[in-house]
Amino acid sequence: MERKLPLKEIIALGFFMFALFLGAGNIIFPPLLGQQAGGSLLSAIIGFLVTGVGLPVLAVYTIAKSSGNLDDLSNRVHPAFGKVFPVIIYLTLGPFFGIPRTGTVTYEIGVAPFLSNESSMGLFISTFVFFLITFWLALNPAKLVDRVGKVLTPILLLLIAIISIRGFASPIGSIGEEAGKYREGAFFGGFVEGYLTMDAIAALVFGIVVINRVQEMGIKSTSFIRSYTIKAGIIAGIGLSFVYISLSYIGATSAEAVGMQENGGAILSSVTSLLFGPIGSIILALVITGACLTTSVGLVAACGEYLSQRFTRLSYPVVVTILCLFSFTMANLGLSRLIAVSIPLLIMIYPIVIVLILLSLLHSYIPVTRAVYIGAIMGAGLVSIYDGLTTAGFEVAAITSVFAMIPFYSNGLGWLIPGIVGGLLGLLFKSAKHLNWVPSSK
Repeated sequence: MERKLPLKEIIALGFFMFALFLGAGNIIFPPLLGQQAGGSLLSAIIGFLVTGVGLPVLAVYTIAKSSGNLDDLSNRVHPAFGKVFPVIIYLTLGPFFGIPRTGTVTYEIGVAPFLSNESSMGLFISTFVFFLITFWLALNPAKLVDRVGKVLTPILLLLIAIISIRGFASPIGSIGEEAGKYREGAFFGGFVEGYLTMDAIAALVFGIVVINRVQEMGIKSTSFIRSYTIKAGIIAGIGLSFVYISLSYIGATSAEAVGMQENGGAILSSVTSLLFGPIGSIILALVITGACLTTSVGLVAACGEYLSQRFTRLSYPVVVTILCLFSFTMANLGLSRLIAVSIPLLIMIYPIVIVLILLSLLHSYIPVTRAVYIGAIMGAGLVSIYDGLTTAGFEVAAITSVFAMIPFYSNGLGWLIPGIVGGLLGLLFKSAKHLNWVPSSK
């Protein structure tokens, strides 16, 4: 008879997935969104929840339906796409940005405020210890649910709950005025801001980690594995929603007391100091460090499992060692350099990921042909790749003026209509070919 997981194990699995998602960005971005959105907080946070929670949960559902195999999802587009795209995803979320950022942010917010003089040696020592702990925790993935889901995550949630409850019960000010992009189109501002959490992309990576952990618990049935993975995703989504709503409200009520700040880290640092006094800095440091550590461990484990399967000559421990050493080196370049490189890349690939998730979700119910996948991804990618290049400083005025005529382009969603049109053209092409209106390539 097939073994079933008790409720406490399912909750632990959900907490584990929540901890994988909850990185420093998930804590830093909502307060800034709240402060800038002000009176339009409701519209902005709904947009943020769509990309910051809704898409990741859909991605978990999609990846669970495909048994956690990102290669299979990507192959639906084209075999060449299937060989390149997963590697780009894993390297972006892994050693080239995602993992190093966890170490750098831990230093910037969790360590540097307590040092009398910031120095490169402080960053070096902090990231060395951070990735040493990451290496130790990730080296035995079978114990991740017990160590992260049952121990680290409850402590992390408790600390966030303490900040959130105090922020709701004793707000330091009233909700401020809208600023910047949130004066008009607050929903779209929040929608695009949700990109920066990287969680929809991360779900494609973390899905296989959770599926592997479910299998290690003795679950063999494919339907049960899918069910438990999806339930874990829902629990993680509920947890993320709580964090986003509460921290964005704290940000929205902060402007009067702490002034407009450049980033969410500065907002949280000032607010926690006002709410809790000197101990507030310690609470925030523990939250940021815990969030970064759990995400780092999850990313190292995910990349380690994927790359050791893709390149069979490299064992899992060897890959984990390489990942931690490389990430440690990248982290010492500094946070500003990492962000400068990552944002254009995220803008390029995020719309492609969204299209792949939505088409794969549709594919779970009705067949979606390769032509539709290719058309939709080419349409969305045409705009998103140019947007990424523009963000990096490579803008061509003539192209921008043409793209500016695309609906929603000014809202950061210029890829949406081209993606839909590309998918429809792919469907028409396939239909015409089926009716012999288009010559066969054979």
